[in-house]
Order: sequence, then C-alpha cells, then structure tokens
Amino acid sequence: MIKKIFISFICLSIILVTFLKMDKITDFFVPFIEQDTKVIATSSNNYKKDTDYLFVQNTNNFGPLSKQDIKNVFYTIVNNGWKTFTYYCPKEYTDCLKDSEEISQDKDLLTHINNFVHPYNGFSNMQTIIKESGQVIVNVTYFYNEDHINAINKKVDELYKELINDTMSDREKIKTIHDYLINNTKYDVTRNENGESIYQSYLAYGLLFEGYATCNGYTDTMALFLDKMNIPNFKVAMTPDDPTKEGHVWNAVYLDNNWYHLDLTWDDPVSEDGKDYLQDTYFLIDTNQLKEIDNSGDKKITDHNFKPDIYLELKQEN
Repeated sequence: MIKKIFISFICLSIILVTFLKMDKITDFFVPFIEQDTKVIATSSNNYKKDTDYLFVQNTNNFGPLSKQDIKNVFYTIVNNGWKTFTYYCPKEYTDCLKDSEEISQDKDLLTHINNFVHPYNGFSNMQTIIKESGQVIVNVTYFYNEDHINAINKKVDELYKELINDTMSDREKIKTIHDYLINNTKYDVTRNENGESIYQSYLAYGLLFEGYATCNGYTDTMALFLDKMNIPNFKVAMTPDDPTKEGHVWNAVYLDNNWYHLDLTWDDPVSEDGKDYLQDTYFLIDTNQLKEIDNSGDKKITDHNFKPDIYLELKQEN
C-alpha cells in the first residue's frame, strides 16, 4: 500500500514539474520538431517609404542570415507601420537569437533606424520577445495616433495651399515653409530643461496647433512638408556622449542630386532678449559647410556630431 502511494506521489510530482516547466520544455524541443515558420506580413499603412538607404533597406527576407538582415527586418517592420510582427531565426544562422536580442536592446541603434521612416511611423516604444525556439516577436507603439494624423494632415494641406504655388522652385518652397514654421513657433525651453511640458512640442501637433516645438517637433513637421513636395528626406540624430542628456535631430534633404542638412531648430534661436529671430545659417548646407559653421565660433558646437557610418548619404567630402 505504502509503495503504491509513493509511486503515485512520484508520478504526480513529475506531472507538476512538467506542467510548470512546459514553456521551457517546449522551447527546447521545438527546434527538433518540424514546425510551421511561415511569416505573415500584413499590408503596410499609407506612410510606408519605398526608399532604400545605405544603412537600412526594405526587405522581404524574414529569415535573416546576418546582422544586417536583422536591421533590415526591424526597419521594414517600423517602415510598414506594423504594430506586431513575428519572424523566425534559421538554424544555419547560429547567432541569430543573440544578434536579435542585441539589436532589440540597442536603443541608440533603434533610434537611428527610426529616423529613416515617415514621421507617422516613428515608434515611441518597442518590445521584443525572443524565444529559444527561434521565434522573435516584435511589438511596436507609435507616437502619432489617428486623431493626431487627421488633424495634422488637414493643417498641412491648408498651409501648403496658402503658402506654396507652382511657380516656385523646390528650394523656394522649402525656404517658404522653413520661414513660416520658424516665424510661428517658439522653442519649448521648459521641455528641454525639465523633460516635461504642457505642450506636445515633441510632435508636429505641438508645433502646428500649440506653437511650441523641440527639435523633434521642428524636424517632424518639416519632414511632412518635404514628403508632400515629394522631396526625398530623412531625419539625422546626434547621439550625446552623456547618455543622461537629450540628443539633437534635424532634417537631411535630397535636392539637385545632393544631400543637404536643414536644421530649423538652430535657425530659430532662443534669444536672451526674448525677441524672435529668423536665421538661415543651417538652411540646405552640405556636411563640409555644417562642420565649418559649427567650428567657426568661440565655442565649438557639438549638436551636429552625427555618426557618418549610419547616415552614409551625408558623408563629408574631402
């Protein structure tokens, strides 16, 4: 009788342990079992860019075989506006899970990848679940909601119709928008200093409807107008040496077969006398000019120290 009770106890213990460890056991055996790893890619939203950049490109290859392939997958996910997406690591890419985890946790890298997509597809948060079975699940939260987008699109259309005409060159159109946005916006010093503000100044909404912006708000808004003009562009970010400090972001613009820098934030300086000033110091200048301007004053400017190995289109000419 005692022997039967003991055997029953052992059996129940095994069942209990198996139940509690089921996820880990499943993850262990899945690679050895024939599994359905078909990737399901839904349609992109209206703001997908078809552009391939030197650093990241759109891809249909969701069985990555290199780190670059994984970067392209993450770019494609965000660029399509997908809120959730699952890809699978092939067995022959033995470091795939490790590399996927490394990239998914590299906030600096993901921020740079984010700069190559349309502002409405820019993400505010990304969570990645990586399973030993080879499954990688990416969940994305975006900055702009549907109400933001509808209101901003309407405002951009109204301003474009009011300010732009077909007789203008592309350079004149950009300058007109550049001047209007600066003349109708104040830099949100409070958010810059405290990290908080009553204004949504980090979005195009804050600039267009509240009249306040940080560099993100200036850059997103300008990007929306550049897209409306069908002028290729992306955002450029400086990564500060001090991780506790905020970086800076501005626009890169492709015009007349060249890439140029366009920085509305620095052309809308915060003055000591409280007056509004409009400058064009950072209006469509190349990288050589940017470095020359930043190094010409009494104090060297570091806000534009971008990574040339990421923003390869802006490589400095010798």
